[in-house]
Amino acid sequence: MSDVRIVVAGAAGRMGRVLVRAVAETKGCVLAGAVEAKAHPDLGRDAGTLAGLKPLGVAVTDDPMPLVTKADAILDFTTPKVSVELAALAAKARIVDVIGTTGFSAEDESRIRAAASAAVIVKSGNMSLGVAVLAALVKQAAKALPGFDVEIVEMHHRQKADAPSGTALLLGEAAAAARGIALGEHAVRHRDGRTGPRPEGAIGFASLRGGTVVGEHQVILAGAGERLALSHVAEDRSIFARGAVVAALWGQGKQPGLYAVADALGFS
Repeated sequence: MSDVRIVVAGAAGRMGRVLVRAVAETKGCVLAGAVEAKAHPDLGRDAGTLAGLKPLGVAVTDDPMPLVTKADAILDFTTPKVSVELAALAAKARIVDVIGTTGFSAEDESRIRAAASAAVIVKSGNMSLGVAVLAALVKQAAKALPGFDVEIVEMHHRQKADAPSGTALLLGEAAAAARGIALGEHAVRHRDGRTGPRPEGAIGFASLRGGTVVGEHQVILAGAGERLALSHVAEDRSIFARGAVVAALWGQGKQPGLYAVADALGFS
């Protein structure tokens, strides 16, 4: 069986370089392309060198089209606008699209679902094995403790552009699904001033930003006289990259559709 040819989007960025290393170090994979934004200062440089590896013979380019047409999968941790465009390209090329980008609008989500009619798209706010397990535990706990209030606290590095994090929303969706409610109708993202009593069934979010924190999440279920806390700490971005590569390999030969990383990791 030939190696799975993988393109990395945002290859010169902090996460992109980690993805390049993960692809290069995974047996059965080969880096087939590296993409960056137009006018990026690292265009033309070797993706392997940028990632701290020996040269891989893959230059960073700003044109994904010729790469996607010859690839088997694309790993995308970029921006919502770029991710929507890449999903459309993946649909045309009928390749696997692994999306770790967060901060999508409702319209973005709709366009990605449309692309999933022709491509295998694995999309998640967090690609790590540990978070997949955490989401499953949150779902079980929220169902077993229906009267407990749910609060989700997350902290990330000071450069993170969206809040709450995609992982926090993923965990909120798990709790909401367990209770048969819509997260959008019960999420409380801001509290300031005289807010009054906590709404019944609310799922609260608190976002902290600072330093170089990779990612920390805690789900608190607070009841009368007791409190349960479930948490996950990401210490290295490589955990997300490894999960993304697993998802790209898992998606080969699957029917088009929108999948979660839990599907690829066997936790759905």
